[in-house]
Amino acid sequence: MKTRESIPEWALCYCVNGDATGLNEEEISIINEWMQNWQVEIISPIADEEGNYHPFFTHCPLFGLPTDVIECDIIYHNINPTNPQLL
Repeated sequence: MKTRESIPEWALCYCVNGDATGLNEEEISIINEWMQNWQVEIISPIADEEGNYHPFFTHCPLFGLPTDVIECDIIYHNINPTNPQLL
């Protein structure tokens, strides 16, 4: 399955590259739980024609508290993930 979601900017280095630098254990746990629940295979941030990303603030990111997010295409395998807002 493929979807486009607002991923917290603070989580992207870990989600895309596995780099947990600057994240605490709770943040890593939130990301891992979401990725395992959805069975995420690929997270691809959406860039403009010049390769720039455009973060924006939202009160409703895919997981976590209100924060700056980046739109990402996500490929996942769980066709019935639980409510993403539970995280």
